[in-house]
Amino acid sequence: MSTAGAGEPGEWGGVLAPRLAQFAAVAREEHVTRAARALGVPQPTLSRAMARLEADLGLALFARRGRTLTLTTAGRDFLAHAERALAEVGRGAEAVRADAHPETGKVAFGFLHTLGSETVPGLLREFRRDHPRVRFALVQNYGEWMLQRLRAGELDLCLTSPVPDAPDLTARRLDEQRLRLVVPDDHRLTGRRRIRLAEVAEEPFVTLEPGYGMRRMLEALCAEAGFAPRIAFEGEEAETIRGLVAAGLGVALLPPPAVPRPGVVELNVTAPRAVREIGVAWVAGQQETPPVAAFRRFLLGRRGQLLAG
Repeated sequence: MSTAGAGEPGEWGGVLAPRLAQFAAVAREEHVTRAARALGVPQPTLSRAMARLEADLGLALFARRGRTLTLTTAGRDFLAHAERALAEVGRGAEAVRADAHPETGKVAFGFLHTLGSETVPGLLREFRRDHPRVRFALVQNYGEWMLQRLRAGELDLCLTSPVPDAPDLTARRLDEQRLRLVVPDDHRLTGRRRIRLAEVAEEPFVTLEPGYGMRRMLEALCAEAGFAPRIAFEGEEAETIRGLVAAGLGVALLPPPAVPRPGVVELNVTAPRAVREIGVAWVAGQQETPPVAAFRRFLLGRRGQLLAG
């Protein structure tokens, strides 16, 4: 490839990156034979690589005096950039190696907002009894967003609901959580402990936005009960939804709270069976680092015991 063929910085990187360490070695040794010996490559191979590098750049990087080489002005400038690039690659390699270390590595872990106040802190506390130095990058969001981050390689594992069924992901059910109908504390049903969902078919609902797993569950359960919910307000977080219910703006179907909230009453739903499954998901076939594998085994060992409430 000549200089005419290289345009964007990314294209130059692809052309030049394999030769940076060779160039830096020749610059340090000021001698191709000694540099070739240090690198463990044949001297003719290294000479051709340096000639090709200069041809690609369209610049002389070395002034040649017999077998001795000295850097030109352009060569000194390029060496400074090459050494910074090589140092950055070295730091990157050390960082990813550190993240994969069995004892001190990192796990990128995603989970639902509703699991963040008690469930996940309790899991992390228990896991770190045996793995006290493993680090975590924690992300809270709704299920579909986390599955996208899994596929993009930004998360190692996530706790989500509903449990995904996709060919590129592996998922395991860990537990289930009963959903409750949340009503204002002055609602006509507050004297009841149990209700059928059909009894609130005419009520306005406060719920999570489309795309959230709880929203899909609400619509599916209401359909099973014989009606379509009338959505009055949409939000992004369960406790905000409870606040809207407490303000008298509607009723909601939600998992139980970590701490009871004043202003609302939570009723058990007897029909249809209102539960959500919680599972752990990861990318199918992806090689795991030791800390990720250890945490996944720990989560799978908590089947049926994941949730506090």
